[in-house]
Amino acid sequence: MASKLVRHHLFWPLCVLAALLLFNLIYSPDFFSLVVRNGNLYGSLIDILNFGAPLILVSIGMTLVIATGGIDLSVGSIVAISGAMACLTISKSSDQSSLVLVVGAVLASVGLSVVLGLWNGALVSAARIQPIIATLILMVAGRGIAQLITSGQIITVSSDSYEYIGAGSLAALPFSIFIVAAVLIVASLLTRRTALGLFIESVGNNAKASRLAGLRSNTVILSVYVFCGLCAGIAGLILSSNVSSADGNNAGLWYELDAILAVVIGGTSLNGGRFYLMGTVIGALIIQTLTTTIYTIGVPPEITLVVKAFVVLAVCLIQSESFRKAIVIRWRKRNYPAEQEVARHVS
Repeated sequence: MASKLVRHHLFWPLCVLAALLLFNLIYSPDFFSLVVRNGNLYGSLIDILNFGAPLILVSIGMTLVIATGGIDLSVGSIVAISGAMACLTISKSSDQSSLVLVVGAVLASVGLSVVLGLWNGALVSAARIQPIIATLILMVAGRGIAQLITSGQIITVSSDSYEYIGAGSLAALPFSIFIVAAVLIVASLLTRRTALGLFIESVGNNAKASRLAGLRSNTVILSVYVFCGLCAGIAGLILSSNVSSADGNNAGLWYELDAILAVVIGGTSLNGGRFYLMGTVIGALIIQTLTTTIYTIGVPPEITLVVKAFVVLAVCLIQSESFRKAIVIRWRKRNYPAEQEVARHVS
């Protein structure tokens, strides 16, 4: 029973997340404290969920892309474009809090994000360009597009309706959490309650064999890139609305790398095939908790990325079954040399 539990794909990610939370509790005893102000919950745990919402969304979309054997390096740029488009649309109106205006801006941003996802999917599925190259094109160009939209400036808006997306509350919790929950539920239902999940895993295992078996692998690939673009677009809306501004240069910066790390930490292989959405969510929470921990203990900003990289490397090594076996074998050879000698003669 214990060995089966250890082999579960969520065991090690949950252990790492628990260890990070425990460290924060030891360092700051009030880390788990929750307070109610104006009917809303506040605390470090709420902040992790709220600030981690955009990364979780991007990581969910990235999971399905990676499951098909692909990669999407453009999600950070799509995040920036989405936020820039929404803020630009709202800023041009005299009544920025108009609900109709905000809904129109949100639809325009989401629509543009879907088109960008469609562009990536078409390059990969129809033009047969390698995913890392196809999405690298939009990663570079998209950041420039975002800065063109903002004219190289930070666009600020003053809209209570738009601000509610990223900074509002519902049932005492940040509204962004409900957005993430809705997207996760939809993705889970589509991939686990329909045949779509099997199609995605089949394409990831062997796209050519899937196509020969009658599966429209190009359509599956196209759909996951569109969904990934949609998730990145929604994440851009949350990010920009949370600060009521759009920064085409820095918004969503390095999100693509954090999303890939979250997917890998969650147990999904970069080679494609079987994927784990809940594992990805936990992986994203680990990254966000790690970021919060680094800022909490006062690590200098100039070495923050170095510390983060080492911790993520340690997490990946802990998850690696072959690495753990190698450590155990080496420990046994060192502490029980006679046992190893007997085993060698018997073999």
